[in-house]
Amino acid sequence: MLAHQFIRNALLAGSCIGLASGAIGWFVVLRGQVFAGDALSHVAFTGALAAAAAGVDLRVGLFAATVSVALALAALGGRAQAEDSTIGVLFSWVLGLGALFLYLYSSGSAGGNGTIAARTLFGSIFGLSSADARLAALIAVGLVAAVCIIARPLLFATLDPDVARVRGVPVGLLGLGFLVLLGIDAGEATQAVGALLLLGLLAAPAGAAQRLTASPYLALLLSMLIALGSVWAGIALSYRFSTLPPGSAIMGVAVACYLLSWPAGAWISARGRRAERRSAIPSRQ
Repeated sequence: MLAHQFIRNALLAGSCIGLASGAIGWFVVLRGQVFAGDALSHVAFTGALAAAAAGVDLRVGLFAATVSVALALAALGGRAQAEDSTIGVLFSWVLGLGALFLYLYSSGSAGGNGTIAARTLFGSIFGLSSADARLAALIAVGLVAAVCIIARPLLFATLDPDVARVRGVPVGLLGLGFLVLLGIDAGEATQAVGALLLLGLLAAPAGAAQRLTASPYLALLLSMLIALGSVWAGIALSYRFSTLPPGSAIMGVAVACYLLSWPAGAWISARGRRAERRSAIPSRQ
């Protein structure tokens, strides 16, 4: 499998994107911003089609759209978290623009045939060139580094924003910066798993990690590792079964990990309670 260049490109880009999505996704779930993440994933679809209609690089549209809407969401909410109704209205408007740009692209002089739309919606990780894979990996590594830098104050601002604000933590600025990182990750990961499936890579590994441990930093690490493992397993499954799209395979593994985290989390909790009860019983002299 590794003898193929497209597999090596997919593993390079997918590994870094998985780590970045796992790290950012854990904070998305912890901060209750899953709906915002879903909206940004569809914004990537609109941005890519806008770039295709304008005849420019798709990544220009991806990042311009996701970062712009992330800034708008940050401006609409006090804790950088707008109300669901506001996000829903923005979501609908963005999808309407996506339909418009799809029409303009399909009916324009470029003669678009819907391939761009399909690649944006479902991803094309096997179609990444070596240069695209290296750029994707570089951006994803930058995202992971940024999350590591702001992880401690962002965790404080997420769990107790009022106390964090009193302690001098820039809660609003952190929320703004985090949504920008989420927007960049949405634009980057869309190339791998697609706009329709991106939410699964953000939410499923993070949800599984939170069920396996109460330690925030351990959960963050687990979320990254589960996302990474989902990408690796998904690519291997898609290579083994040629009719299985890689994005679907990656999401299938991620969801399976989340489902398995329920009994595993219950077993870990029960084991912890038994250990506490044993430690509470005074030992015989």
